[in-house]
Amino acid sequence: MIRLHFTAADLRQITLAPAANALSETALSLRLSLRSNGGSGGGHGYGPWDRPRPAARQWHQALRGTASARAGVLAELVTEDGFLPDFLLQPSLHDFADALEAAAATPAEQLARDLGIPRAAGRNGRLTRPGPWVRELAQGSPSATRTLIADTRRYFHTSVEPLWPRISGGALTDRALRSEMLLRGGVDALLTTLSTTWKWQPPTLHLPSGSAYDIPLCGRGLLLVPSWFATGPLVMYRPRAATVLVYPLRDDSDASAGGPDGRPEALAALLGRTRAHVLALLRTPATTTALAERAALSLPAASRHTRVLREAGLVDTTRTGVAVLHTLTPLGHSLLAGT
Repeated sequence: MIRLHFTAADLRQITLAPAANALSETALSLRLSLRSNGGSGGGHGYGPWDRPRPAARQWHQALRGTASARAGVLAELVTEDGFLPDFLLQPSLHDFADALEAAAATPAEQLARDLGIPRAAGRNGRLTRPGPWVRELAQGSPSATRTLIADTRRYFHTSVEPLWPRISGGALTDRALRSEMLLRGGVDALLTTLSTTWKWQPPTLHLPSGSAYDIPLCGRGLLLVPSWFATGPLVMYRPRAATVLVYPLRDDSDASAGGPDGRPEALAALLGRTRAHVLALLRTPATTTALAERAALSLPAASRHTRVLREAGLVDTTRTGVAVLHTLTPLGHSLLAGT
């Protein structure tokens, strides 16, 4: 169990990442693929606290076991036992090229710490010693760094970039949902609904994990980063900045299950049944009066729901004469489509 301990200052400094992080998603996709191979072939696989999304499993199966070959030396850094060095996360840089450049510029001392040289592995009690290339990278070798850049770039372009519109759209949709929870119920609602298996018991967030850690946030806050490929929580402690919590995006299957009007039940649970219904009705643009009639709401209630949806970035409102017209934003369409 990982326990994140909040102070009052931390609760005032919880932020949502504005977009999916291309470099960390690249590393996490490789980790998912390696662990999936291990799970089916006698390796580590997954614990009860971390399961890949069905869509991510489909992505892995489509690669037909070629992830390691495509990744080159990157596969020496992202291991089957779940190890992921911090310098591959770059939580503040969402563009792939910028994040890869920053990762390549990581000082040698930090690289050695992140890579844990020598590091004791895990579950089987064996000592995992890094190979020659990893040692050269940790020593700041320009040749090793160039190889890392080339192999990581190739893996991203061949394996992750084709999915990027879907990953990016999913992250934006998730951000809208988290923003809505924050608007509706404050920090308690946000932290309570991050995952069905996580438990918020103020002032501590409990994250099921194969490891046991107590992490005080020390007044620097928490940065929430959604991930399409993460299977469970991933925490990056930063001594001079907000701690990073990478969390899995909601499951695609949640978005595909719905009631008779095609509204996802998971969406209804997050937005509220009435507001989710209003959002679904706006697949066809409507004035406030028309929307109130369609949804069997009073005018003030319809206006209140559209205002909240507009503030969450799901609805646009434009004035047409004496009336206003409500339409779905691309994010609103994406949310209803479950992408």
